[in-house]
Amino acid sequence: MKSIQGRLSLGLISVLVVVGLVVAQFSLWLFEVGLQRYLESGLRNESEILLTALVRGSNALQLDESRISPAYGRPLSGHYFRIDFSEEHWRSRSLWDLEMPIPDGPGVRANVKLGPEGQRLLQLRSQYRRFGQVFTITVAQDYTPVWESFRRMRHIGLGMGFGALLLILWLQRLTVKRALGPLERARQQIHQLQQGQRSQLDREVPIELEPLVEQINQLLAHTEDSLKRSRNALGNLGHALKTPLAVLLTLASSERLQGHPQLREELRAQVEQIKRRLDRELTRARLSGDALPGMAFDCDAQLPGLLDTLNAIHGGYLQLRYEVPAGLMLPWDREDLLELLGNLLDNACKFADSEVCLSIDANRDCYELLVDDDGPGIVKAVRDDVLQRGARLDEQIAGHGLGLGIVRDIVDAWGGELQLRDSPLGGLRVSVTLPRRGRAEIA
Repeated sequence: MKSIQGRLSLGLISVLVVVGLVVAQFSLWLFEVGLQRYLESGLRNESEILLTALVRGSNALQLDESRISPAYGRPLSGHYFRIDFSEEHWRSRSLWDLEMPIPDGPGVRANVKLGPEGQRLLQLRSQYRRFGQVFTITVAQDYTPVWESFRRMRHIGLGMGFGALLLILWLQRLTVKRALGPLERARQQIHQLQQGQRSQLDREVPIELEPLVEQINQLLAHTEDSLKRSRNALGNLGHALKTPLAVLLTLASSERLQGHPQLREELRAQVEQIKRRLDRELTRARLSGDALPGMAFDCDAQLPGLLDTLNAIHGGYLQLRYEVPAGLMLPWDREDLLELLGNLLDNACKFADSEVCLSIDANRDCYELLVDDDGPGIVKAVRDDVLQRGARLDEQIAGHGLGLGIVRDIVDAWGGELQLRDSPLGGLRVSVTLPRRGRAEIA
């Protein structure tokens, strides 16, 4: 697959294009400066020609017009001069009735405006000594056509550069979006891992992401394998301890202890407590927490089988039903949710008169699991006591049994909340609120 570096190399091309536009503008400025230098050399030649045109007349100095360009004699021709010496000055007829601005000192000045038409002059002021006098000769040339051409070229260049810059920015955004596309796909796949919709990340990624994807896939495989081995070990431990516990219960009921009824009852109570404690701790140890990759709970696939099993256990007189959005996937481990729902529904079936209903809602911030029955329910005054950690419901309430202890452990492990309420069916409603691990996926 093409690397991210290869995709982002288009950005370097864009930068080179921008640099090229800047260089073009700079080159245009250098060309204008060079042209001014060229025109300056022409003006210097004109100054020297005007200097040589100064001759002695019969009475005073004169300007030999035969030696100068005829352009100085045409009004507003674009070629002008002014000669200052002593307290006098001469100027070309081309100035007509205009006064040419005098530079402050020797050298070249550009963009000097002349007359109402706004001719832009390029001026050169030079000082010479001839016939024992100092002459200041100022020559000028209309620079307007050249200046207008450069201005148009500069505006066109800036317009093209701005348009090219917008195009480059759009292309750069498109390039970055395409280059970072693999990262967005990886994020979506990690979200799908949270939802249990896939077991690993795709390996077809840019070479820069291959080590990361490989490490994540190895970690996922190791975590899944570790949980499977842990559950198998806990299952084997539970089966291994069932036989010794059964033997102890048999011994507690044997005739050999009939003469010690108090000892027999205490022994039986302790063995029962060990058995309950062991069952509960094994159940808590099996909890996987968040869903493993590919192990989300598919409500449409799992709930019908669960309700059929409960119907077979409690008889066919109960009406068991569920109300769940079609295609809802809960982002938790299948075994854990079967344990949670199985205990809730089993308790409800034990004490329902004729109807049990399971409903699951996927809200914006959480999932809400509701189990309703039409049985006797639980008095409000003792509901808080029922949910206290370590409380045994069968000893406190004539009703719902030990399953809520396991449910409470699962809900606590997931950071959820367990509440007992009045049911619309007339009995008890057990409400379980679980925070979202990601967006609900509904097919």
